[in-house]
Amino acid sequence: MYRIGINGFGRIGRSILRALTERQAQGQCTDVQIVAINEPSDKQTILHLTQFDSTHGRFNANCRLDDGNLWINDRPIALSHHEDIQKLRWPDVDLVLECSGQFTSRQDAERHIYQGTDKVLFSHPADKNVDRTVIYGINHQQIEATDRILSNASCTTNACVPLLKLIDETQGIDAASITTIHSVMNDQPLIDAFHHTDLRKTRSAMQSIIPVDTALAAGIYRFLPHLSGRISATSLRVPTMNVSAIDLCIQLKNSVDADVINQQIHTYTEFNANVLTCNTKPLASIDFNHDSHSAIIDLTQTRISGNKLLKLFIWFDNEWGFANRMIDVAQHIKQLND
Repeated sequence: MYRIGINGFGRIGRSILRALTERQAQGQCTDVQIVAINEPSDKQTILHLTQFDSTHGRFNANCRLDDGNLWINDRPIALSHHEDIQKLRWPDVDLVLECSGQFTSRQDAERHIYQGTDKVLFSHPADKNVDRTVIYGINHQQIEATDRILSNASCTTNACVPLLKLIDETQGIDAASITTIHSVMNDQPLIDAFHHTDLRKTRSAMQSIIPVDTALAAGIYRFLPHLSGRISATSLRVPTMNVSAIDLCIQLKNSVDADVINQQIHTYTEFNANVLTCNTKPLASIDFNHDSHSAIIDLTQTRISGNKLLKLFIWFDNEWGFANRMIDVAQHIKQLND
């Protein structure tokens, strides 16, 4: 049994627990088990937020507390409540999923290793000194058994890099402009407040569309370095709870029509069906809530201007899809160490 710990039991941490439980109920990932969670919140709050979720609904599992453990069905998960990694002690944990959002450095990950785990996987972009940054379906096969500190990149890079890679290989990319349309996040206040040095983030998350800074282009260059300097990215936070989108505009090297592009995308997603899929129905963002794919390419929105300017539209559940990729990468790491 591969034993996993979670540090930080927020949106992604709780989604990982739920997603793994759902997959195990279907006979998947049965050789992986979450055995420890570190979350500064008190245990009653942890239990309540595990059972009830405004976005993903009630958890279809028997949840209870007993002797400092959170029980999910018949399996105990040890709880601890430390903010300082150096006060932690991971009980025979093979891999820690660092989901707090507070740590990004190799030094932080090494503290987890010192406290008892063998490997660390960040649930967000980490610094360049980690052993590997991974997008499942793109480069996870390059992970080596000796890699100890890894990053799962971001939900947005997981959503757009596979499609950029396909378009670059089939049509060639001269330049691209990306606009992420992202649901609200917990670094935004519900009402105007002295909350952040970015003055836009001091404004109410639920009343405005808010431009925010993004390092998406730098994240893309980690996987497609030959496109360095040819991609720009902007991001908008919008007043929805979950499910985000990417408006992707690409200047192609070759002339092409929309039907050809859509057929290429459809074929590509069929070969990567657990990570990518297509949509051809007149759907809205809420229809993709709890969708486990990294990206759903909306073929109804594909446009071509002047034969070479391509516009694509991608939906993604920024919580659930990313949580499932964390599980996929963890499962792959486990298989490498068998």
